[in-house]
Amino acid sequence: MEIRRRSMAAVGVFVLLGVVVALGHWYETQRARAQPLPLRPTVKAVLVHVTNAGDRGPGTLREALFVVATATGPTSISIEVPKIDLETALPAFVNGHGVKLLGQAPGAQIDAQALGAGPVFDVSGPNTSIDGIMIRNCSGAAILVRTVRFRLSASTIDSCDVAVEVAENASDILLERNHFVKDRLGVRFGAAGHNSVVVNNEFVKNKDAGIWAVRSAPDSHDDVIGIHDNKFTEDGIGIVAGNISVLVERNDFINAREADVHLVGAGAVIRANRIHGGASMGIVAENARGAVIDDNEMEGLAAYGVMVRGSSNTLVRGNRLHNCGYGLAFVLGDARGVSTAVGNTIIEPKFNGIDVIGDSPILRRNQVLRAHALALHVEDFQVPDGKKVQSQPFLEDNNFGGGPVGGSNATVAGQANPH
Repeated sequence: MEIRRRSMAAVGVFVLLGVVVALGHWYETQRARAQPLPLRPTVKAVLVHVTNAGDRGPGTLREALFVVATATGPTSISIEVPKIDLETALPAFVNGHGVKLLGQAPGAQIDAQALGAGPVFDVSGPNTSIDGIMIRNCSGAAILVRTVRFRLSASTIDSCDVAVEVAENASDILLERNHFVKDRLGVRFGAAGHNSVVVNNEFVKNKDAGIWAVRSAPDSHDDVIGIHDNKFTEDGIGIVAGNISVLVERNDFINAREADVHLVGAGAVIRANRIHGGASMGIVAENARGAVIDDNEMEGLAAYGVMVRGSSNTLVRGNRLHNCGYGLAFVLGDARGVSTAVGNTIIEPKFNGIDVIGDSPILRRNQVLRAHALALHVEDFQVPDGKKVQSQPFLEDNNFGGGPVGGSNATVAGQANPH
């Protein structure tokens, strides 16, 4: 009995010790919860005012860029002088927390005439935006973008070599409500960066092109540059797209000097645009692969509305052309991947409605009305070495409005394409 009482007492002691330990742990936990958490240091946004129009010194744009480069949080630069004359290169935008550059003075202008060949702004840090400024007279690029999440809005870039240069590694680019005037190139893309959009801008009298999106080989991914609701006026070429995927929609093209859209290589969809006036052609697909030219309206062009040359698997569908020099042309296409024109309407071309030269496209349900020359003109192509490339288009349910069909191979009008 004595041994049993001692055992029970020992068990009781252990139980009591367990209860004490548990109560102590509970007390410490409750006490810790009651203590206020240590405050994290607040990150204060930095606003830098540019009040000095000089090239260097306190209050200048140069000094502001140095300040924001060392800031530990998001920053803003407010330009509050009407004009800045740059003489030497500026430091880059490098703040990783984001920089906003705002033109507060009416027509805040940066003149880069005295600057060398480098960019006016080198955007190297993410989350950078530029709003409401004018950049003029750059011998190089006005803005070089080589980062992610950049936005340019409500700004004007005038008389520069390249207004906005978008490097291959850049992505999430938004260019909206800007004016690109008398530059050599308005916007140049080195690749189809993810989520890049050009919207509601005006391109005026840019010497070579409003937008130049060209690389030597096709993109290896599915990213597409969205180009929509812009206005292109009197540019050399409105858009040049080569091996970079673009979706060109609902833009206005007016009086281009060479062509409104020039496609080379793979990856282009040109849809629901309006093209009018101009001394040359509307849309040129040259050595293009799988291009889609769909639901565009063209009027008053001096030459062809659509020229498909040396291309394969190109679809020309549902376009409306009126009062142009010529309608459609198919020249020396790829016999292994024939192109197709379906459901197009060509009204009152000054010369031929559809020209086929050394090519054998599929022509289905097209209408050519009131052609001043030939509704359909088909010719074989004689190459300099004496070899002849035959034209044998496949024709189905086309309406040539009673107009004549002619050329050295005009009898194909009732034949099927042997391909």
